[in-house]
Amino acid sequence: MASDGAAVEVSGAAVVAAAEQPQAQPHRLDKKWTFWFDNQSKPKQGAAWGNNLRDVYTFDTVEEFWCLYDHVFRPSKLPGNADFHMFKAGIEPKWEDPQCANGGKWTVTSSRKAGLETMWLETLMALVGEQFDDADEICGVVASVRQRQDKLSLWTKNAANEAAQMSIGRKWKEIIDITDKITYNFHDDSKTRSSKGRYSV
Repeated sequence: MASDGAAVEVSGAAVVAAAEQPQAQPHRLDKKWTFWFDNQSKPKQGAAWGNNLRDVYTFDTVEEFWCLYDHVFRPSKLPGNADFHMFKAGIEPKWEDPQCANGGKWTVTSSRKAGLETMWLETLMALVGEQFDDADEICGVVASVRQRQDKLSLWTKNAANEAAQMSIGRKWKEIIDITDKITYNFHDDSKTRSSKGRYSV
């Protein structure tokens, strides 16, 4: 794949065609999810954040998920300084979205591309498979490919709900199989609702 966003766009169109092929008996998911792509490697001067963000495909079957993941949505296919997102349908991966405005995010970093790829896939499967007890609190997940260190962030809705956030954080560590401490940071707009501003597990 080429190192610019156009390649992702072209491949995305091919995946849409493949994903829409008739399935014998598709396995429906409990929720609809949307894959998004954001190429920040070539920002236009003066452009607001999120101008390059675009939704690529919304899916609700196991078959569509694997088709999209296999063909396009692997972090190893991303150009540098770009993001993949998978969010619940109807929620945009922006803090301005009403579902995200009062939330925050758990974040892990990886200096190995293979590490990010594994954690991304394990997280996607846990989300579409409804493995979190507090699944309704989760907005989606973001994989960010950077030159020095990649990042994976799990966005949630209500930062002030400490019990739910701690439950999600512990479960996520188990899913991605890490033992290092991870931190939950409140989005700026929600910090006024709590004196803490962050949690850790």
